[in-house]
Amino acid sequence: MGMMLIFGMGYSARHIADRLLARGWDVVGTTRDARAGTIAFDDEAAVLAALRSATHILSSVPPAEGSDPVLARYGEAIALAPAGWVGYLSSTGVYGDTRGAWVDESAPVKGRREARNAADAAWAMLRTGVRVFRLPGIYGPGRSILQRIEEGRAHRIDLSEQVFSRIHVEDIAGGVLASFAGPPGIYNLADNEPAHQNRLVEWGCALLGAPLPPLQSLDEAGLSPAARAFYAENRRVANSKAKRLLGWTPHYPTFREGLAACR
Repeated sequence: MGMMLIFGMGYSARHIADRLLARGWDVVGTTRDARAGTIAFDDEAAVLAALRSATHILSSVPPAEGSDPVLARYGEAIALAPAGWVGYLSSTGVYGDTRGAWVDESAPVKGRREARNAADAAWAMLRTGVRVFRLPGIYGPGRSILQRIEEGRAHRIDLSEQVFSRIHVEDIAGGVLASFAGPPGIYNLADNEPAHQNRLVEWGCALLGAPLPPLQSLDEAGLSPAARAFYAENRRVANSKAKRLLGWTPHYPTFREGLAACR
């Protein structure tokens, strides 16, 4: 047992916190507005006090306005903190488009979001022993294709070669906790089966007994710029390093098991 300080108590971080709390850990988290028992990110005295007490420190905060807000404000304090474990939730977007090829942690960083690339590198170099977790598309209870199908917002896009990797939120928590006893470094946490987004829509419709949305081009689908950018990259993310060095195995090895658990 220990004390975990989490910067950014969002969707993934909350699942990690819940797993730790169930094991008897103390968990302190930050949010912008100190909601739900957290401390305000701008409350420097409270954050610095938590840093002095934490045995483990994790940031799930993405870059904003071109820089990492956690490193900008508390980077030096984290680098000098007595915690024995420091982690950062990054993104497999740092690999950029590989035209469907497999990528592992040795692949070059060439993502289209320069701030994310820079934050990924800065956390890795912040101090000795940092764990950087590169995550693909995150889904889980209340945040999956099932909700979009039910709301009529799911699309099937006519791009037959497009492939994505993804990870169930509980497997992110499992990978982070497994790393407590593993070596530092950069780890991809992804499931075992990269797949076209259409396969998720089709499987989700089958689970829900819902009709399939029509097959459309990107232009016909009228996607938002952010959703359209999702289809600008095509890659398969390898997870063998985390399996080998952390002893981690995804509980939901494919989207099929993962979506069934989200119902």
